Amino acid sequence: MKIEGVLVPLITPFKNGKIDLKSYEKMINHYIEQGVNGIIPLATTGESPTILAKEYEEVLAKTVEYVNNGVSVYVGLGGNDTSELIKKLKVVERYNVNGILSVAPYYSRPNQRGLYEHFRCISEATDLDIIIYNIPYRTGTNVENETMHRLAELKNIVGVKDCSGDMKQTTDLLLNRPKDFSILTGEDAYFYTTLVLGGDGGILGSAHLRTKEFIQIYDLIKRNNHQAALKKWQSLYNMIPLLFSEPNPTPLKYCLNKLGLIDSDEVRLPLVNITAELEKRLDSIIRL
Repeated sequence: MKIEGVLVPLITPFKNGKIDLKSYEKMINHYIEQGVNGIIPLATTGESPTILAKEYEEVLAKTVEYVNNGVSVYVGLGGNDTSELIKKLKVVERYNVNGILSVAPYYSRPNQRGLYEHFRCISEATDLDIIIYNIPYRTGTNVENETMHRLAELKNIVGVKDCSGDMKQTTDLLLNRPKDFSILTGEDAYFYTTLVLGGDGGILGSAHLRTKEFIQIYDLIKRNNHQAALKKWQSLYNMIPLLFSEPNPTPLKYCLNKLGLIDSDEVRLPLVNITAELEKRLDSIIRL
């Protein structure tokens, strides 16, 4: 099935240094009830760089248990060591998930041939669906549209979380899109624009809050009611910069804790909790 709609890249709740599974279950139940099309655990918003290997599998197992086939699950699984990543795939394959969200290799800065070979090897190693995560301002390398088209021809590379940061690149991909390939924005502020240009939805950290409004915007645009969607989008848009004004997911965790969805806004170093100034600004706008 084509991936579309609003997918939430879940934060990982911590409490006293450990993963807070009680809050995690509460979150999953909440977002399923809200009507999201899918969830993505263990990605950047889930602080994946600080998740231990044993914690990774624990969260993966609990995600499958708590979701209970209620929505699609795409697990964050990326890295800059292709062979090691393929080994980790075997862990993910033990669980009933739809696929993985895999970021372009970071730090190594491979060229386009290297990017293609990296994802080709992953594709050939699994039957799971693969969403490519293109975010060059984090990874140092950009999956160019020509490469994306080549990757889309592979059997199980089914979409992209587009955070290219280049609206021209995004627009060109949307208007000259690969067949049967989902284009999902990961730039929350571009959600409306991406949908109007024919995008399939978004993987949106900010959709942790006011989730139903994000879903309503998607539904309105799919029914060609762009003006009603724009009016609703205008009420949401100003929230988004605040949620990313300090490192993600620290503002989100503050909000979710304040709203009672998680028991603590704890993060792991090198992230630190948000400033008192941002707390005051968020207090004036946060709601589920």
